[in-house]
Amino acid sequence: MAVQSATFADIHLSEEDIKSRYIQPALEDKGWDKFHMLLEYPYTPGQIIVQGSMKHRKRGKRVDYLLFTEDNSPIAIVEAKDRKHAPADGIQQAIDYAKDLDLPFAYASNGEKFVEHDMNTGAERLSKEGAELLDIPYYSDSDSYSPRYYQRIAINKVIEAVACGKKRILLVMATGTGKTYTAFQIIHRLHASGRMKRILYLADRNILIDQTMRQDFKPFRKVMTKVQGKNAEGGFEIYMSLYGQWVKNEKEMQPGEKQPYESYAKDFFDLIVVDECHRSSIDEDNTSDFPFILIP
Repeated sequence: MAVQSATFADIHLSEEDIKSRYIQPALEDKGWDKFHMLLEYPYTPGQIIVQGSMKHRKRGKRVDYLLFTEDNSPIAIVEAKDRKHAPADGIQQAIDYAKDLDLPFAYASNGEKFVEHDMNTGAERLSKEGAELLDIPYYSDSDSYSPRYYQRIAINKVIEAVACGKKRILLVMATGTGKTYTAFQIIHRLHASGRMKRILYLADRNILIDQTMRQDFKPFRKVMTKVQGKNAEGGFEIYMSLYGQWVKNEKEMQPGEKQPYESYAKDFFDLIVVDECHRSSIDEDNTSDFPFILIP
């Protein structure tokens, strides 16, 4: 389902703003007019809470959108979230509502993409943009090899998560299973889609960066650079760097001094891949707007 293009300010919009600016116009564009749609539809009155001589009723269950067919039969609900959430974050809530109301379809959206759940088959489907991302092929040339079955599974799971709007992904693979090659194929597919044009790859040692650039990441050689010092400017698309070039030890910093990464806009990179992430200082509460792929 198509939606209007997002803007930088959308991350600050309320859920109601997202609904009025993006979700409702997208529904209307698909033919769901005011005669086939109910907004903020309540379907339970809410539990009564008694405390001594006082009592009050909690808010009942309500759905953001209830969609009807031509014969006025409810067919689907749409759960809305703001842009601080991924599109799929609301799908379980939507499924619970659809079960209560015995509806065949449940949808969730943050105004950027829609995720569909078929209650009869259990199948989930992405928006057109998300589905197209899944169709991007693996990199292949005369010197490369096809992913092994477990690498293929890992690559596809990450791509599916990104297609569903996930912002932070942890990929765990054992030593010797081809983590760097797997990361290359993930980056290739996301880069080839056109959605992630500036990508940062982090490792903890120079030897790993140099080896990665010479071997698995060799197909990126025309658009790839190794960050020198703390300067990631330039017309490149794949940036290879060390953790220490972005985060300094706080004990070594002067009062008022900023961390190197703070000199860049939050959306400077479309994607950050952190290899050997257990050696890094990535903040668990990080809320960056671009995806992180963490590989321990």
